Amino acid sequence: MLDCIGNTPLVRLKLDSCCKGNVYGKLELQNPFGMKDRVAKHIILEAKRRGELLDGAPIIESSSGTLACGVALVGTYLGHEVHIVTDPRIDSITLAKLTSLGCHVHVVDKMSAQGWQSARLERLQQMLQEMPSAFWPRQYENPDNPNAYIQCAEEIVADIPQVDILIGSVGSGGSLCGTAKALKQYHPNLKVVAVDAVGSVIFGQPDRPKRLQGGLGNSLIAKNVQHALVDEVHWLNDEEAFAATLQLAKEQQIFAGNSSGSVYAVARYISQQVKESVNIVAILPDRGDRYAHNIYHSAYHQEKGIHNLVLPREPQRVSNQTTVEHWSYAEMKGVFEHV
Repeated sequence: MLDCIGNTPLVRLKLDSCCKGNVYGKLELQNPFGMKDRVAKHIILEAKRRGELLDGAPIIESSSGTLACGVALVGTYLGHEVHIVTDPRIDSITLAKLTSLGCHVHVVDKMSAQGWQSARLERLQQMLQEMPSAFWPRQYENPDNPNAYIQCAEEIVADIPQVDILIGSVGSGGSLCGTAKALKQYHPNLKVVAVDAVGSVIFGQPDRPKRLQGGLGNSLIAKNVQHALVDEVHWLNDEEAFAATLQLAKEQQIFAGNSSGSVYAVARYISQQVKESVNIVAILPDRGDRYAHNIYHSAYHQEKGIHNLVLPREPQRVSNQTTVEHWSYAEMKGVFEHV
């Protein structure tokens, strides 16, 4: 099963005549459980190689989504007891996957000062004291997270000779920043576009812990987010992200989660602004199965008051200090020390 991780397809998307650039979707969602399988495999194998994770020692990680499944896959396969600290936002499908693999799932019952992520990390620290031999992958700060995507970049380079723009969602920072850094070794002029959620603090927005999107955004700024690599950032709100995800399924036959949907919307828009020779790679990280009861369920839309799932034709350009409510984008060059 570990050999099934990676080597995901790169698919050219079929876009309408308004789109000039070529858009390729990197289907990370076709890893056994999802994109974070790469991270789990690389971090755990490197920890074992360095002696940080001893044979039979437990593994503890904080996650409400795909990293949890990746750690469960790799950890249990290698004979480790796996503990996942999560929160009430975990969906029933992910929970079923974790428990079926024999994981111990610990659900925190309330937010702490910085939202659900900080509450999970506080519980994780308590468990590390209770299990001193346990290994914590530390996805938000462990450099083996972005380093796991060196292989992803090499796969992209093997598939197409030139990459001009890379677009990806940001949560822990590993996938976009790791792939971008490695791709820049081949294409120094690569433009890197980050996709975030309205209400995520990663790029200076105020925190909204009750946002509905999962898989991207954060109430904390992870150390693995290398802001200096990012040229441009787009924010989509919940309604826009859901609308884009439904469009991705209908237009491209890719049944995915909202991270992929938001990335698709941004890639399609940028393809309208560039020349025909420009190659755009969009990282599509998450399958749609865990979103069957929210993004793909009209009753959930009604419950949350998002009755009209409308995606604007184009985003609004703003300064990087502007608080955004709808799909907006800002230039990042000059904001952080840039590569």
